[in-house]
Amino acid sequence: MYFLHSLRHKPTHREVWSLAGPMILSNLTVPLLGIVDTAVVGHLQEPYYLGAVAVGAMIFGVVFWGFGFLRMGTTGLTAQALGALDYAQVRAWLARALLLAMGFSGLLLVLQIPIADLAFYLMQPSELVEQHGRTYFTIRIASAPATLANYVIIGWFLGLQNARVPLLLLLVVNSINMLLDIVLVMGMQFSADGVAWASLVAEYCGLILGLLLVRHELKKYPGAWRTGLIFDGAQFRRMLSVNRDILIRTLCLMFALAFFTAQGARMGEVILAANAVLFNFQTFMAYGLDGFAHAAEALVGKATGARDQTAFRRCVHIIFFWALLISGLFALAYAGLGEYFITLLTNIPEVRQTAVDYLIWVIVLPLVSVWSFSFDGIYLGATRTVQMRNTMLISTIVVFLPAWYALQSAHNHGLWLAFVLFMCSRALTMAWVYLRMQRRGGFVA
Repeated sequence: MYFLHSLRHKPTHREVWSLAGPMILSNLTVPLLGIVDTAVVGHLQEPYYLGAVAVGAMIFGVVFWGFGFLRMGTTGLTAQALGALDYAQVRAWLARALLLAMGFSGLLLVLQIPIADLAFYLMQPSELVEQHGRTYFTIRIASAPATLANYVIIGWFLGLQNARVPLLLLLVVNSINMLLDIVLVMGMQFSADGVAWASLVAEYCGLILGLLLVRHELKKYPGAWRTGLIFDGAQFRRMLSVNRDILIRTLCLMFALAFFTAQGARMGEVILAANAVLFNFQTFMAYGLDGFAHAAEALVGKATGARDQTAFRRCVHIIFFWALLISGLFALAYAGLGEYFITLLTNIPEVRQTAVDYLIWVIVLPLVSVWSFSFDGIYLGATRTVQMRNTMLISTIVVFLPAWYALQSAHNHGLWLAFVLFMCSRALTMAWVYLRMQRRGGFVA
């Protein structure tokens, strides 16, 4: 079988693209779904429906993104078990992660009322937006078990170096979601609740498909489910430790993005809108380059499990080669076509002009961000999550916030420069730790 023959050889460019390519395609369906959600509700007569969906989607974006460690942690741990040819552990990591996902989703369901109250209190929407936003929230929160379980299944398949199944799952989920958006909202005259029902049904369809594919995939790996191994206390603690570090890292990143948005809002509606337009450039680029991070998680994890330094170094070189090349293409595209892209995103003259004034920052960001995006995948694959957590804490507390404070006199340029320095700090600290650990015996030792 492929996974047996490929275990002891240097990773190739083709292998990297076999993982990165499908994940880039599947990642890009996420912003596409957001566009469809906005478009169908944006054609309703009242604007508060669009506000309700925007607020509700923001809440779940924060809540569910916070649980992204279920995907990231599962990938690295599964890949390491695969590299060690420990197929019982491959099964056990899936079971442990699903149990953890069910526990967290149960907690979300129990605490849904205080979560909603806090979220709407912090955002202070209008009365009608909150009324319909709460309806959206009440329906969509029921998708938590399926959403979190799907994170685990996607991460597990990536750990097995199978990117085709995650691509299929995300395409199925997002296609069903978009189709139901159109049927329920435009065809059956639902409003914000129709968008929520579409997401709910799509996630559970994805879960059913995912479990069927898991059953089929396990036929390739000899072994059986072992209850004693699944509930091994040391392994559960290891998984919790890895996921804790990833959660802290994710919360720091969420804080930096929220802080950036909040400070832009304080500079006025035009600056806020221009920054939002420009950040679409960064988001689109991040979704694309994350495909290489996913490939790094799987290949580095496998090399780590096999304790194969040669395969590890080869994987790192290939990942950085392609990620740097693609990031350069993003920078060139933004430099050459940035103003055209801005005109596609907004027709408000003052917002357009303001976005053009600050376009230079999103031209620079791909060349700066690519390093930390790629290192994220390498650190996750090797489960060096403590180091990843610490470099993020340093970049947020020691670099980003002081830089923003010192650069306030430069207004929005200062805010963008602080964010660029934050990304530079992530790259430099992760590179320093990586090189230091390599000199001391190897990153995968």
